[in-house]
Amino acid sequence: MTRMEATVIGAGLAGCEAAWQLSRRGVHVTLIEQKPYKRSPAHHADTYAELVCSNSLRADGLTTASGLLKAELRMLGSLILSCADAVKVEAGGALAVDREGFTKLVTERIRACGNITVEERECTRIPSGEVIIATGPLTEGMLAAEIEKLCGKLLSFYDASAPLVEADTVDMTRVFTASRYDRGTPDYVNCPMTEEEYTAFWTALVNAECAEVHGFEDSRVFEGCMPIEVLAKRGIQTLAYGPLKPVGLLDPATGRMPYAVVQLRRDNRDGTLYNLVGFQTRLKHPEQARVFRMIPGLGHAEFARYGVMHRNTFLKSPGLLDIGYALRNDRRIRFAGQITGVEGYVESTASGYAAGVSLANKLLGQPEPDFTRRMVIGSLAHYAAEGGEGDFQPMNANFGIMEPLPKKMRRRDKKRILCERSLETLQTVIGEKSEQGEIT
Repeated sequence: MTRMEATVIGAGLAGCEAAWQLSRRGVHVTLIEQKPYKRSPAHHADTYAELVCSNSLRADGLTTASGLLKAELRMLGSLILSCADAVKVEAGGALAVDREGFTKLVTERIRACGNITVEERECTRIPSGEVIIATGPLTEGMLAAEIEKLCGKLLSFYDASAPLVEADTVDMTRVFTASRYDRGTPDYVNCPMTEEEYTAFWTALVNAECAEVHGFEDSRVFEGCMPIEVLAKRGIQTLAYGPLKPVGLLDPATGRMPYAVVQLRRDNRDGTLYNLVGFQTRLKHPEQARVFRMIPGLGHAEFARYGVMHRNTFLKSPGLLDIGYALRNDRRIRFAGQITGVEGYVESTASGYAAGVSLANKLLGQPEPDFTRRMVIGSLAHYAAEGGEGDFQPMNANFGIMEPLPKKMRRRDKKRILCERSLETLQTVIGEKSEQGEIT
């Protein structure tokens, strides 16, 4: 029997998921990863599936589309979700992970898989045979030029990450631990601000010096990763009603809700690093230290990593890719991850899953799956393949791209029914495949 083979380029979240799903279906995978010989501006580690922005995979409950997508991927046997669950840290209703432990575990699982051969080198050309390109939103150089010849010019937007502080440099006498509305365990460190402290902080922030980012425009930044200083310039109250909103938090020192609150979230399992929630930034590093130390409790904070901004690139996928993330005019080539126009860690993972399973089924001579818009994983694939109204832009998981319900209802009921419908549909698909001796 001829050995089934495929190449996956890029060992990020999408590439690792795609390689794993191919390998468990009997396909031998050559996984090409440029680290450690070359890193993008956003990467710091030599391991795979590195989380470059935040250590949070966002909400985990079945009240959001992000939580529903995680439930779908768990049912489907996702590598990335199993690793995330194994190294999760407490973060209220969100799934957050020990950043270093997560990337190490994914790397160990990939390297230990007998059906995956890793080649650590830069890939400058699209190889022959079946291939999944999961090179991420920072694809550049000769490979980017080849992609542009096939697909047209790559579009771009800007993304930012938040700084990390060393936990033992936070003044715990100035802060309190709590989760909003006391939901779950008190997993966030909250830095309360008076109106005077907030006003002084806002004034310093909007006047701080930013690092130059070539081609930067506010309109080209994904809204979910908008730099905090850009948000602040929209008005003095923008932060107080946004990432610094105090609603649902009572300061035990006063018994009242603070004027504003900066939240810190664990970035690793040991609790030695904290992430400044919502503080994506492009401020110069000395300015970050100066301004962020104005936050109560962070007066003497030491920064383990400063926030950075970088350009992300993605395809104009609608009409170019099908729902299996394959090129419509050359189906031996598929894409996965943020380069397809999905936005977010779990969304990238979902595209890697769908691309890997679709390719595996093709090689096995089986119908390629359509997860349908009744599921988030299918809705993202259909969005990439078909787009929406207006210009194509990066998209997070959300209920709005799913197949609508036949009648109007209260939003809470709508969410519940969409979640129930998704998991019931997926359970049916898994059951049918199991009876046929196949695994979706």
